[in-house]
Amino acid sequence: MVSKVSPVIDSGPEVVDTSAHPVISVQNLVHRYESRTALNGVSFDVRPAELFGLLGPNGSGKTTLFRILSTLMIPTGGRALVMGFDAAQDPASLRRQIGVVFQAQSVDPKLTAYENLWHQGHLYGLRGSALKARVHEILSRVGLADRAKERVETFSGGMQRRIELAKGLLHHPAVLLLDEPTTTGLDPGARRDLWQYLQILRDEEHVSILVTTHLMEEAERCDRLAIMNEGNLVALGTPAELKSEIGGDVILLDAARDAGVLAEHIRAQFHVTTTVLGSQVRIEQEAGHRFVPDVVEAFPGEIQAISVSKPALEDVFIHRTGHKFWSEANESDPTASEKKDKKKKKRGGQS
Repeated sequence: MVSKVSPVIDSGPEVVDTSAHPVISVQNLVHRYESRTALNGVSFDVRPAELFGLLGPNGSGKTTLFRILSTLMIPTGGRALVMGFDAAQDPASLRRQIGVVFQAQSVDPKLTAYENLWHQGHLYGLRGSALKARVHEILSRVGLADRAKERVETFSGGMQRRIELAKGLLHHPAVLLLDEPTTTGLDPGARRDLWQYLQILRDEEHVSILVTTHLMEEAERCDRLAIMNEGNLVALGTPAELKSEIGGDVILLDAARDAGVLAEHIRAQFHVTTTVLGSQVRIEQEAGHRFVPDVVEAFPGEIQAISVSKPALEDVFIHRTGHKFWSEANESDPTASEKKDKKKKKRGGQS
Protein backbone atom coordinates (compact mmCIF):
# COMPACT_ATOMS: atom_id res chain seq x y z
CA MET A 1 0.00 0.00 0.00
CA VAL A 2 1.37 3.43 -0.92
CA SER A 3 1.73 5.85 1.99
CA LYS A 4 -0.76 8.71 1.89
CA VAL A 5 0.49 12.31 1.77
CA SER A 6 -1.18 15.51 2.84
CA PRO A 7 -2.81 17.57 0.08
CA VAL A 8 -0.24 19.79 -1.60
CA ILE A 9 -2.31 22.94 -1.03
CA ASP A 10 -2.40 22.30 2.72
CA SER A 11 0.72 23.71 4.37
CA GLY A 12 -0.14 22.27 7.79
CA PRO A 13 0.65 18.54 8.07
CA GLU A 14 4.08 17.27 7.17
CA VAL A 15 4.32 15.61 3.74
CA VAL A 16 5.24 11.93 3.88
CA ASP A 17 8.17 10.84 1.72
CA THR A 18 6.84 8.55 -1.00
CA SER A 19 10.01 8.42 -3.10
CA ALA A 20 10.29 4.66 -2.61
CA HIS A 21 6.74 4.06 -3.85
CA PRO A 22 5.00 4.47 -7.20
CA VAL A 23 3.03 7.70 -7.54
CA ILE A 24 0.45 5.92 -9.70
CA SER A 25 -0.45 2.28 -9.23
CA VAL A 26 -2.93 0.68 -11.66
CA GLN A 27 -3.93 -2.73 -10.37
CA ASN A 28 -5.83 -5.19 -12.60
CA LEU A 29 -8.08 -2.41 -13.87
CA VAL A 30 -11.23 -3.49 -15.72
CA HIS A 31 -13.92 -1.35 -17.32
CA ARG A 32 -16.85 -2.34 -19.49
CA TYR A 33 -19.38 -0.38 -21.52
CA GLU A 34 -22.38 -2.74 -21.67
CA SER A 35 -21.05 -5.62 -23.80
CA ARG A 36 -17.74 -3.98 -24.78
CA THR A 37 -14.63 -4.32 -22.62
CA ALA A 38 -12.57 -1.10 -22.70
CA LEU A 39 -9.98 -2.23 -20.12
CA ASN A 40 -9.15 -5.87 -19.58
CA GLY A 41 -7.09 -6.27 -16.39
CA VAL A 42 -4.50 -3.52 -16.96
CA SER A 43 -1.67 -3.17 -14.40
CA PHE A 44 1.37 -0.87 -14.23
CA ASP A 45 3.12 1.64 -11.95
CA VAL A 46 4.39 5.16 -12.58
CA ARG A 47 7.53 6.13 -10.66
CA PRO A 48 8.31 9.45 -8.97
CA ALA A 49 9.45 12.22 -11.36
CA GLU A 50 8.81 10.02 -14.39
CA LEU A 51 7.44 11.01 -17.79
CA PHE A 52 5.21 8.05 -18.53
CA GLY A 53 3.33 7.51 -21.79
CA LEU A 54 0.15 5.59 -22.61
CA LEU A 55 0.51 4.78 -26.31
CA GLY A 56 -2.31 3.25 -28.32
CA PRO A 57 -4.56 3.75 -31.35
CA ASN A 58 -8.13 4.97 -31.09
CA GLY A 59 -10.22 2.47 -29.13
CA SER A 60 -7.26 0.99 -27.25
CA GLY A 61 -8.61 2.02 -23.82
CA LYS A 62 -6.13 4.75 -22.96
CA THR A 63 -8.74 7.52 -22.69
CA THR A 64 -10.94 5.34 -20.47
CA LEU A 65 -7.92 4.75 -18.23
CA PHE A 66 -7.21 8.49 -18.19
CA ARG A 67 -10.78 9.23 -17.10
CA ILE A 68 -10.54 6.72 -14.27
CA LEU A 69 -7.24 8.21 -13.03
CA SER A 70 -8.73 11.71 -13.15
CA THR A 71 -11.77 10.51 -11.11
CA LEU A 72 -14.28 11.12 -13.93
CA MET A 73 -15.20 7.44 -14.13
CA ILE A 74 -15.46 4.54 -11.67
CA PRO A 75 -13.91 1.30 -12.95
CA THR A 76 -15.85 -1.93 -13.22
CA GLY A 77 -13.09 -3.74 -11.36
CA GLY A 78 -9.55 -3.38 -10.02
CA ARG A 79 -7.99 -0.31 -8.39
CA ALA A 80 -6.29 2.91 -9.47
CA LEU A 81 -4.19 4.67 -6.83
CA VAL A 82 -2.58 8.10 -7.16
CA MET A 83 -0.26 9.17 -4.33
CA GLY A 84 -1.89 6.44 -2.27
CA PHE A 85 -5.46 7.66 -2.78
CA ASP A 86 -8.01 5.39 -4.44
CA ALA A 87 -9.65 7.02 -7.47
CA ALA A 88 -12.99 5.34 -6.72
CA GLN A 89 -12.98 5.39 -2.91
CA ASP A 90 -11.38 8.78 -2.16
CA PRO A 91 -11.66 10.97 -5.26
CA ALA A 92 -11.70 14.29 -3.36
CA SER A 93 -8.30 13.63 -1.75
CA LEU A 94 -6.88 12.34 -5.04
CA ARG A 95 -7.94 15.49 -6.92
CA ARG A 96 -5.77 17.60 -4.62
CA GLN A 97 -2.75 15.64 -5.82
CA ILE A 98 -3.29 15.93 -9.56
CA GLY A 99 -3.33 18.50 -12.32
CA VAL A 100 -5.36 17.56 -15.39
CA VAL A 101 -5.10 18.78 -18.97
CA PHE A 102 -7.88 17.35 -21.12
CA GLN A 103 -7.82 16.88 -24.87
CA ALA A 104 -10.69 19.34 -25.32
CA GLN A 105 -10.02 22.98 -24.57
CA SER A 106 -11.13 24.14 -21.11
CA VAL A 107 -9.94 27.75 -21.10
CA ASP A 108 -12.46 30.58 -21.43
CA PRO A 109 -11.39 32.50 -24.56
CA LYS A 110 -13.27 35.65 -23.52
CA LEU A 111 -11.24 35.95 -20.32
CA THR A 112 -7.65 37.09 -20.06
CA ALA A 113 -4.86 34.68 -19.23
CA TYR A 114 -4.75 36.08 -15.69
CA GLU A 115 -8.52 35.79 -15.22
CA ASN A 116 -8.55 32.16 -16.38
CA LEU A 117 -5.95 31.26 -13.76
CA TRP A 118 -7.53 33.42 -11.06
CA HIS A 119 -10.85 31.56 -11.34
CA GLN A 120 -9.07 28.20 -11.50
CA GLY A 121 -7.23 29.05 -8.27
CA HIS A 122 -10.53 29.65 -6.49
CA LEU A 123 -11.61 26.11 -7.36
CA TYR A 124 -8.59 24.82 -5.43
CA GLY A 125 -9.23 27.06 -2.41
CA LEU A 126 -6.49 29.57 -3.18
CA ARG A 127 -7.22 33.20 -2.26
CA GLY A 128 -5.77 36.68 -1.95
CA SER A 129 -2.09 37.51 -2.21
CA ALA A 130 -1.00 33.87 -2.31
CA LEU A 131 -3.16 33.23 -5.38
CA LYS A 132 -2.02 36.45 -7.04
CA ALA A 133 1.63 35.55 -6.54
CA ARG A 134 1.09 32.01 -7.81
CA VAL A 135 -0.72 33.22 -10.96
CA HIS A 136 2.16 35.56 -11.79
CA GLU A 137 4.68 32.79 -11.07
CA ILE A 138 3.01 30.19 -13.27
CA LEU A 139 2.46 32.67 -16.14
CA SER A 140 6.20 33.35 -16.05
CA ARG A 141 6.91 29.60 -16.04
CA VAL A 142 4.91 29.07 -19.23
CA GLY A 143 6.34 32.20 -20.89
CA LEU A 144 3.14 34.25 -20.91
CA ALA A 145 3.73 36.84 -18.19
CA ASP A 146 3.76 39.63 -20.77
CA ARG A 147 0.37 38.50 -22.13
CA ALA A 148 -1.39 38.22 -18.75
CA LYS A 149 -3.96 40.95 -19.48
CA GLU A 150 -4.81 39.80 -23.01
CA ARG A 151 -7.84 37.71 -23.90
CA VAL A 152 -7.05 34.05 -24.55
CA GLU A 153 -9.00 34.19 -27.84
CA THR A 154 -6.16 36.30 -29.27
CA PHE A 155 -3.56 33.58 -28.48
CA SER A 156 -2.18 30.99 -30.87
CA GLY A 157 -3.02 27.31 -30.36
CA GLY A 158 0.32 26.71 -28.66
CA MET A 159 -0.16 29.64 -26.28
CA GLN A 160 -3.66 28.47 -25.38
CA ARG A 161 -2.25 25.02 -24.61
CA ARG A 162 0.28 26.63 -22.27
CA ILE A 163 -2.59 28.31 -20.41
CA GLU A 164 -4.18 24.85 -20.08
CA LEU A 165 -0.92 23.58 -18.59
CA ALA A 166 -0.75 26.56 -16.24
CA LYS A 167 -4.25 25.77 -14.98
CA GLY A 168 -3.25 22.20 -14.29
CA LEU A 169 -0.10 23.23 -12.42
CA LEU A 170 -1.50 26.15 -10.45
CA HIS A 171 -2.01 24.26 -7.17
CA HIS A 172 1.45 22.56 -7.13
CA PRO A 173 0.22 19.04 -8.02
CA ALA A 174 2.47 16.05 -7.47
CA VAL A 175 1.10 14.36 -10.61
CA LEU A 176 0.15 15.86 -13.97
CA LEU A 177 -2.24 13.96 -16.27
CA LEU A 178 -2.48 14.96 -19.93
CA ASP A 179 -4.85 13.44 -22.50
CA GLU A 180 -3.59 13.76 -26.09
CA PRO A 181 -2.19 17.24 -25.33
CA THR A 182 -0.83 18.05 -28.81
CA THR A 183 -3.48 16.72 -31.19
CA THR A 184 -5.64 19.87 -31.31
CA GLY A 185 -4.47 23.09 -32.90
CA LEU A 186 -0.72 22.79 -32.38
CA ASP A 187 1.88 23.19 -35.12
CA PRO A 188 5.12 21.12 -34.97
CA GLY A 189 7.01 23.92 -33.21
CA ALA A 190 4.36 24.26 -30.50
CA ARG A 191 4.34 20.48 -29.99
CA ARG A 192 8.10 20.47 -29.53
CA ASP A 193 7.91 23.37 -27.06
CA LEU A 194 5.23 21.58 -25.03
CA TRP A 195 7.31 18.42 -24.70
CA GLN A 196 10.39 20.39 -23.75
CA TYR A 197 8.37 22.04 -20.99
CA LEU A 198 7.11 18.66 -19.75
CA GLN A 199 10.74 17.49 -19.49
CA ILE A 200 11.59 20.63 -17.49
CA LEU A 201 8.68 19.91 -15.11
CA ARG A 202 10.01 16.39 -14.60
CA ASP A 203 13.66 17.39 -14.13
CA GLU A 204 13.35 20.65 -12.20
CA GLU A 205 9.97 20.45 -10.47
CA HIS A 206 10.05 16.65 -9.97
CA VAL A 207 6.46 16.37 -11.20
CA SER A 208 5.35 12.90 -12.25
CA ILE A 209 3.65 13.08 -15.64
CA LEU A 210 1.32 10.63 -17.37
CA VAL A 211 0.43 11.49 -20.97
CA THR A 212 -1.76 9.63 -23.46
CA THR A 213 -0.77 9.77 -27.12
CA HIS A 214 -1.12 8.00 -30.43
CA LEU A 215 1.93 9.71 -31.93
CA MET A 216 5.08 7.58 -32.13
CA GLU A 217 7.48 10.52 -32.09
CA GLU A 218 5.95 11.71 -28.81
CA ALA A 219 6.09 8.25 -27.27
CA GLU A 220 9.84 8.20 -28.00
CA ARG A 221 10.24 11.16 -25.61
CA CYS A 222 8.79 9.27 -22.63
CA ASP A 223 10.91 7.62 -19.94
CA ARG A 224 8.69 4.52 -20.06
CA LEU A 225 5.67 3.43 -22.06
CA ALA A 226 2.61 1.28 -21.63
CA ILE A 227 1.44 0.24 -25.11
CA MET A 228 -2.26 -0.60 -25.27
CA ASN A 229 -4.43 -2.40 -27.80
CA GLU A 230 -8.15 -3.23 -27.54
CA GLY A 231 -8.18 -2.76 -23.78
CA ASN A 232 -5.06 -4.83 -23.10
CA LEU A 233 -1.58 -3.80 -21.99
CA VAL A 234 0.58 -5.40 -24.68
CA ALA A 235 4.02 -3.94 -23.81
CA LEU A 236 5.67 -2.05 -20.95
CA GLY A 237 9.16 -0.57 -20.72
CA THR A 238 11.47 2.18 -21.97
CA PRO A 239 11.36 2.92 -25.70
CA ALA A 240 14.86 1.45 -26.07
CA GLU A 241 13.96 -1.72 -24.14
CA LEU A 242 10.84 -2.29 -26.20
CA LYS A 243 12.60 -1.81 -29.53
CA SER A 244 15.45 -4.12 -28.47
CA GLU A 245 13.05 -7.08 -28.24
CA ILE A 246 12.80 -7.13 -32.05
CA GLY A 247 16.39 -8.38 -32.16
CA GLY A 248 17.19 -7.53 -35.76
CA ASP A 249 16.13 -5.54 -38.81
CA VAL A 250 12.56 -5.13 -39.99
CA ILE A 251 11.99 -6.13 -43.63
CA LEU A 252 8.83 -5.18 -45.52
CA LEU A 253 8.13 -6.83 -48.86
CA ASP A 254 5.41 -5.49 -51.16
CA ALA A 255 3.90 -8.55 -52.83
CA ALA A 256 3.29 -8.44 -56.57
CA ARG A 257 0.20 -10.64 -56.20
CA ASP A 258 -0.88 -12.51 -53.05
CA ALA A 259 0.96 -11.51 -49.86
CA GLY A 260 -0.35 -14.58 -48.00
CA VAL A 261 1.06 -16.97 -50.56
CA LEU A 262 4.40 -15.14 -50.65
CA ALA A 263 4.62 -15.25 -46.84
CA GLU A 264 3.94 -18.98 -46.81
CA HIS A 265 6.62 -19.66 -49.43
CA ILE A 266 9.20 -17.58 -47.55
CA ARG A 267 8.44 -19.40 -44.29
CA ALA A 268 8.82 -22.77 -45.95
CA GLN A 269 12.10 -21.98 -47.71
CA PHE A 270 13.91 -19.84 -45.14
CA HIS A 271 12.30 -21.04 -41.87
CA VAL A 272 11.58 -17.50 -40.66
CA THR A 273 8.48 -15.98 -39.05
CA THR A 274 6.42 -13.83 -41.39
CA THR A 275 3.46 -11.51 -40.80
CA VAL A 276 1.01 -10.45 -43.49
CA LEU A 277 0.01 -6.79 -43.30
CA GLY A 278 -2.38 -6.11 -46.15
CA SER A 279 -0.36 -6.42 -49.34
CA GLN A 280 2.94 -6.58 -47.45
CA VAL A 281 4.96 -9.35 -45.84
CA ARG A 282 6.86 -8.37 -42.70
CA ILE A 283 9.95 -10.22 -41.45
CA GLU A 284 12.21 -9.64 -38.44
CA GLN A 285 15.70 -10.79 -39.34
CA GLU A 286 19.30 -10.27 -38.26
CA ALA A 287 21.46 -8.66 -40.95
CA GLY A 288 18.46 -7.90 -43.13
CA HIS A 289 20.60 -6.43 -45.91
CA ARG A 290 22.17 -9.87 -46.42
CA PHE A 291 18.86 -11.73 -46.25
CA VAL A 292 17.04 -9.57 -48.83
CA PRO A 293 19.09 -10.63 -51.91
CA ASP A 294 18.41 -14.29 -51.13
CA VAL A 295 14.64 -13.67 -50.96
CA VAL A 296 14.60 -11.68 -54.19
CA GLU A 297 16.58 -14.37 -55.98
CA ALA A 298 14.33 -17.12 -54.64
CA PHE A 299 11.09 -15.45 -55.76
CA PRO A 300 11.72 -13.47 -58.96
CA GLY A 301 8.77 -11.35 -60.01
CA GLU A 302 6.92 -11.96 -56.73
CA ILE A 303 8.18 -8.82 -54.95
CA GLN A 304 7.47 -5.27 -56.08
CA ALA A 305 9.34 -3.26 -53.44
CA ILE A 306 11.51 -3.83 -50.37
CA SER A 307 12.41 -1.77 -47.33
CA VAL A 308 14.87 -2.61 -44.54
CA SER A 309 14.89 -0.57 -41.34
CA LYS A 310 15.88 -0.64 -37.70
CA PRO A 311 13.04 -1.39 -35.26
CA ALA A 312 10.68 1.44 -34.30
CA LEU A 313 7.88 1.56 -31.73
CA GLU A 314 5.31 0.66 -34.36
CA ASP A 315 7.30 -2.53 -34.98
CA VAL A 316 6.93 -3.34 -31.28
CA PHE A 317 3.18 -2.88 -31.63
CA ILE A 318 3.05 -5.16 -34.70
CA HIS A 319 5.32 -7.71 -32.97
CA ARG A 320 2.94 -7.89 -29.99
CA THR A 321 -0.42 -7.66 -31.80
CA GLY A 322 0.13 -8.99 -35.32
CA HIS A 323 -1.39 -5.92 -36.99
CA LYS A 324 -0.53 -2.31 -37.78
CA PHE A 325 -1.00 0.51 -35.29
CA TRP A 326 -3.51 2.21 -37.59
CA SER A 327 -5.45 -0.73 -38.95
CA GLU A 328 -8.40 1.08 -40.53
CA ALA A 329 -8.32 3.51 -43.41
CA ASN A 330 -10.23 6.19 -41.54
CA GLU A 331 -7.71 6.00 -38.68
CA SER A 332 -4.60 6.18 -40.83
CA ASP A 333 -4.56 9.95 -40.40
CA PRO A 334 -4.31 10.88 -36.69
CA THR A 335 -6.11 14.18 -37.44
CA ALA A 336 -9.03 12.47 -39.17
CA SER A 337 -11.39 12.85 -36.22
CA GLU A 338 -10.50 16.54 -35.96
CA LYS A 339 -11.25 17.04 -39.67
CA LYS A 340 -14.52 15.14 -39.25
CA ASP A 341 -15.54 17.46 -36.40
CA LYS A 342 -14.86 20.52 -38.58
CA LYS A 343 -17.06 19.09 -41.34
CA LYS A 344 -19.87 18.51 -38.83
CA LYS A 345 -19.68 22.15 -37.73
CA LYS A 346 -19.94 23.31 -41.34
CA ARG A 347 -23.09 21.18 -41.73
CA GLY A 348 -24.60 22.63 -38.58
CA GLY A 349 -23.51 19.83 -36.30
CA GLN A 350 -25.39 17.07 -38.11
CA SER A 351 -23.73 13.66 -38.07
